[in-house]
Amino acid sequence: MATYKETVGTAVTNYAGNNPGVVEGELWYDSSNYAWKYNYPNVTSAGVWATGGTMNTARKALGGAGIYTAALAFGGGGPNAQTEAYDGTSWTEVNDLNAARQVNGAGTVNTAALAFGYEGSSIAAELWNGTNWTEVNDMNQAKALSAGFGASTSAINCGGEVSSSNSALTELWNGTNWTEVNDMNTARYGQAAAGNSNSSGIIFGGATPIKADAETWNGTNWTEVNNLNEGRQYAGGLGIQTSALCFGGQNPPNTTEQVVEEWDGSSWTEIADLSTGRRQLAGAGATSNGIAFGGVKSGPTISADTEEWTGAGAAVGVWATVNSMNTAKAGAGAGIYTAALSFGGSDGSGETGKTESYDGTNWTELNDMNTGRAILAGIGTSTSALAFGGNPIPNGARTELWNGSNWTEVNDLNQARYGVAGAGASNTAALAFGGSDAGPNLALTETWNGTNWTEVNNLNLARVYLAGAGTATAGLAFGGYVPPANKSETETWNGTNWTEVNNLNTARRSLGGLGTQPSAFAIGGYSTTQVGNTEEWNGASWAEVADLNTARSGPGAGGTTTNGLAFGGETPPVTASTEEWSSSSNVVKTLE
Repeated sequence: MATYKETVGTAVTNYAGNNPGVVEGELWYDSSNYAWKYNYPNVTSAGVWATGGTMNTARKALGGAGIYTAALAFGGGGPNAQTEAYDGTSWTEVNDLNAARQVNGAGTVNTAALAFGYEGSSIAAELWNGTNWTEVNDMNQAKALSAGFGASTSAINCGGEVSSSNSALTELWNGTNWTEVNDMNTARYGQAAAGNSNSSGIIFGGATPIKADAETWNGTNWTEVNNLNEGRQYAGGLGIQTSALCFGGQNPPNTTEQVVEEWDGSSWTEIADLSTGRRQLAGAGATSNGIAFGGVKSGPTISADTEEWTGAGAAVGVWATVNSMNTAKAGAGAGIYTAALSFGGSDGSGETGKTESYDGTNWTELNDMNTGRAILAGIGTSTSALAFGGNPIPNGARTELWNGSNWTEVNDLNQARYGVAGAGASNTAALAFGGSDAGPNLALTETWNGTNWTEVNNLNLARVYLAGAGTATAGLAFGGYVPPANKSETETWNGTNWTEVNNLNTARRSLGGLGTQPSAFAIGGYSTTQVGNTEEWNGASWAEVADLNTARSGPGAGGTTTNGLAFGGETPPVTASTEEWSSSSNVVKTLE
């Protein structure tokens, strides 16, 4: 492999600000901030959860097997016999279990799994060969709400309820038969488990009462080890005896838990929470990369959600707080992360036309818009931008063009509106969609050709306070508000028509958008309060990535999903805070 010296040489670049042209490990001198800087791989400190593909069938008390890019989900409450395979992106229905029921699962790959136990009256076991389920020898004792771990030819079933009493019974599967072996130290039901064979595993939590107890299995005996930090029942588990995760569950009076704990072979440590609290869910994979799926959300809602776990030390994208704007406000934005424009909006006391530019390091005040207004839309670059719509409504049709120095009033929108969204690469071609004229929500879409606005085909869903990304011929619309509910709907524009596609994971309004139609971000917004959620669109679905450091609604935004910018908004009150997004490749470090 070539060395840094061979690849980059020994010269040090002098650059004002963060240098976008350097490679990983390269050193440069930031003459604006009088600092030596370098690009460093950006890694997680404690791991993160991100939204994965949704299962076709929502269910609880299901079995899981495999790894995070090749998993299997089967059975569940209902009862349910359906089986689905996960490829790291989406779930596909495959052949059903022979008997619909709640089950435990074992299997280190998704082509060889075992379904057994959990259902109160069932002693049946089934083996998966990658295509079909086959009934194999029954367990010796039916146990309700038991736990299991291992592989398709080497598994353990333990605990549960027998005749309404807590059980410590343990049975071992050798690939052919079940054999009763030594009991657990603490009888319980509703515990979670992790392990990859019948000679090595760990169980944790359970009831009744709610337990934090953990025990490890060595193939012969159970040994009590350090407890969970928080007792719970019906949690999910994944991993092996020396490295496991416990996630979700229930600790009454809470109906669901988001708490996640990691076992390092000696003790449990609380780490990043699940995005959605759930109980009676399943898991697959390892503590480096795993997935959690299904379960029961708050109340009786059965979930089809999947969350993907990336463990500590893996490369991820992050938001970093940088220099603030000169004026705190919630306004529109355009441009890229090293050359952005903020304009218009509300500064907390009323509408403003203030304009500022960002050079990758600092914000500079420029000439104001001709008409100050709030809840407007903006598109383009720092030298070729377009502002349109806004509140109050008498100003809601006005359009202004930015040439890098000044704003010029040009032809109005056909429909005055506020809470409108836009898409476009420059001030010569733009798309305006959605919004409200203080009456019903609008689905109206208009295109800008550099001189005039023309009405074209409407959105499928009329809404206000939505966001947009992309260009005038390849746009993306997402989120918004249709009283009384925030919306998650997403639509793509092909230059002629809007098409409904997969929804955001978190419904919200007053959010920011950046990027292109096949690669976009939905940033911040308002659900029941201001949120910092960032979701990435890959052209087919949304996945949660790292949150903003400052939760906010109404942010301006610019850039791409590789390097982006979010600025201003309401926390409340209005803020001048600016954050830069660095993708999973590198993050800028400063030599101290």
